[in-house]
Amino acid sequence: PTPAPAAPAPRAEPGLVHLHPVRSGQQVYAQERDLTVCATVGAGAEVIADGSIHVYGALRGRALAGAAGMATARIFCREFHAELVAVAGHYKVLEEIPKALLGKPVQIWLEHDKLRIEQLD
Repeated sequence: PTPAPAAPAPRAEPGLVHLHPVRSGQQVYAQERDLTVCATVGAGAEVIADGSIHVYGALRGRALAGAAGMATARIFCREFHAELVAVAGHYKVLEEIPKALLGKPVQIWLEHDKLRIEQLD
C-alpha cells in the first residue's frame, strides 16, 4: 500500500502592515503575526500583536507584543513616548521608564522574565 500524501503545511500569515495613524480610541490587532505601523500611534491608541510590533513613527499610546504569550516578541519604535508597553504579559507604564529614553528610538524585549528597554543605535 502506498502512504497517503502528507498534508500541506499551514501557510504562515504575513505580517500586518498598517499605513495610517492609529488615533486615540482606536485599536489595531495582528492576530498570530507581527504588526508594522508606518505612522504614529497616538496617545490613547492601542496596537496589539501576537508577534512583534514595529512602529515607524512616534509611539504615544499602548503597545502589547506577544499577546498570545510569545516571549520572544519585541517592540521597536522610532520615537518612544508610550503610555504602556508589554511583551508576553510583562508590563511597564510611562512612569517606570527612564526619562533618558523618551523621544528616542528604542527596542523592548523580555529577558529572564524582566522587560528590557534600550535605545537603538
